[in-house]
Amino acid sequence: MALFTLGINHHTAPLSVREQVAFNADKLSHALADLTRAKVVREAAILSTCNRTEIYCAADDPETAIQWLAQYHAIDRGVIQPYVYTLPQREAIRHAFRVASGLDSMVIGEPQILGQMKDAVRTAEEAGTLGTHLHKMFQRAFAVAKEVRSTTAIGANIVSMAAAGVHLAERIFENIADQRILFVGAGEMIELCAAHFAAKQPKELVIANRTLERGRALAERFGGAVIRLDEIGDRLGHFDIVVACTASPLPIIGLGMVERAIKSRRHRPMFMVDLAVPRDIEIEVGELDDVFLYSVDDLAQVVESGLESRQAAVVEAEAIIAAQVDTFIAWLETRDTVPLIRTLRDSAERMRRHEMEHALKLLAKGENPEKVLDQLAHRLTNKFLHAPTQALNAADAGDREALRHAATRLFHLHDGE
Repeated sequence: MALFTLGINHHTAPLSVREQVAFNADKLSHALADLTRAKVVREAAILSTCNRTEIYCAADDPETAIQWLAQYHAIDRGVIQPYVYTLPQREAIRHAFRVASGLDSMVIGEPQILGQMKDAVRTAEEAGTLGTHLHKMFQRAFAVAKEVRSTTAIGANIVSMAAAGVHLAERIFENIADQRILFVGAGEMIELCAAHFAAKQPKELVIANRTLERGRALAERFGGAVIRLDEIGDRLGHFDIVVACTASPLPIIGLGMVERAIKSRRHRPMFMVDLAVPRDIEIEVGELDDVFLYSVDDLAQVVESGLESRQAAVVEAEAIIAAQVDTFIAWLETRDTVPLIRTLRDSAERMRRHEMEHALKLLAKGENPEKVLDQLAHRLTNKFLHAPTQALNAADAGDREALRHAATRLFHLHDGE
């Protein structure tokens, strides 16, 4: 059994593919149970965000996990196969450390992914699918992320998704303070976006959410109002800027709804940002003349502008990660030898007890103690060395050379001894 990471992300797959294999947070525990119940893997955690869907697992054959991913989402494996990566143990560990540290994010150094990974681990723990190996790997990943952030400048000058959204809006509207903004959802990403847009003091700020209580709590923080999701259709034309990010498996804002809104606005432009995966806004909306629709992938050009200033920190972070990967691999290899060491010690203990009983019987008969001790030492030495000596003598030329080197290391020997 070994550790693997498999999945797709913003580097390998477009949004249209990523949204097909995204996991709803409410159903993640069920998915983990299904994955492990099928004996596909022995340990598992699933990280599903707008930029990635990844399965971290301990398994014998990761190919079965890829097949499970396609079957679970009821899509043909051929659809996702060109975009899927499968990372073997060392690369899987390095990848986990890089993701936790923000080095694999669309925005290099962004801190949100660390919280998302911690949520994924917490869900796996509650589902009972996080075994010793993955638990240790993730705890080390969190420690590595902390070291990277505290010893490098990886978090400096971050251009967040939320800030990028404001930047794009300012390309469309000369002054955000003159605009009315609708936020669809009340999760962490919407909270971040609301904070950035609220700083521009818009004319109106409204939160639309399935749960009014949660939406109201967020709206009150920024001096805004709250509406229900089913009110969006009637109110959409009132807003100049719409930012959506919910966990809905289906679009909330459809083409017809936006067409009616644009007509009521007399074709005044509408700026829309869809940060959800799967998407909250139907993709066809982006084809309308008076709508400027941006997805998470469309924000890449903006966030990359802050990348150059963080390159030196990335080099330092990669060095930290490389050293920590070696340390963790050494720990794994040590765990792999534990059963062998235990068996070896048990075998030696049986020999010791047997020879001790034999020696005590001789002493009870009145044998010379010095002679008995000499015989005890001689018999133990012969028994301890019998198996390795026999293996060396019986080995062919190729195996004998390997065994000779192994014996030299195990018994701290030198040539000629």
